[in-house]
Amino acid sequence: MNVKMDRMNKKLASIVAGILLVGVSTAALASSGEGHHVDSGVLLKDFLYRCFNFAVTFGLLAYFISKPIRNGLAGRREGIERALAEAKGAQEQAEAKFAEYDDKLTKAAAEIDDIYAAIKREGEVEREKILANAREMALKIEDEAKKSAALEIANARTQLQREASAMAIRLAEELLKKNFTNQDQNRLVDEYMQKVGELH
Repeated sequence: MNVKMDRMNKKLASIVAGILLVGVSTAALASSGEGHHVDSGVLLKDFLYRCFNFAVTFGLLAYFISKPIRNGLAGRREGIERALAEAKGAQEQAEAKFAEYDDKLTKAAAEIDDIYAAIKREGEVEREKILANAREMALKIEDEAKKSAALEIANARTQLQREASAMAIRLAEELLKKNFTNQDQNRLVDEYMQKVGELH
């Protein structure tokens, strides 16, 4: 299209140059007179000749220029229509892409909300499990502590009973050693022998 426009511009320039050349030549011929007085018939002929010259020049100009101008304008119009059609197609594609991406963004936002809600639900369930496990562990620890305390108390009682028994035996031995004489010993032996004799 640019090549056609360049050709048309060159033709137009050459035609305009030709017209200017004819006009300048005509003006030069007309002004080449001696400056003496001319009658009205000659002036009329000169005027008609100039009008005829102008009409021929204008006709030639119109003949040679009108077709390239029309072709150039038609080509320009077709180019503009094509560019508009391409722009409209590009706009429609861009709008379709925008709608597609907008739809994808909307779906992605909805998916993110769903994932967030699912994570929150899972977190709540996990928290409840952890709390339930912690309560169960606390109860087990409490039961074991109670059992351990009861066992410790029982062991302490047994130990105290043993120590009390051992202390009582020691005190009894000490009392016997202090208060038990040889006469008591002889008396006890005699009583024992007498009882054994009675049994036989």
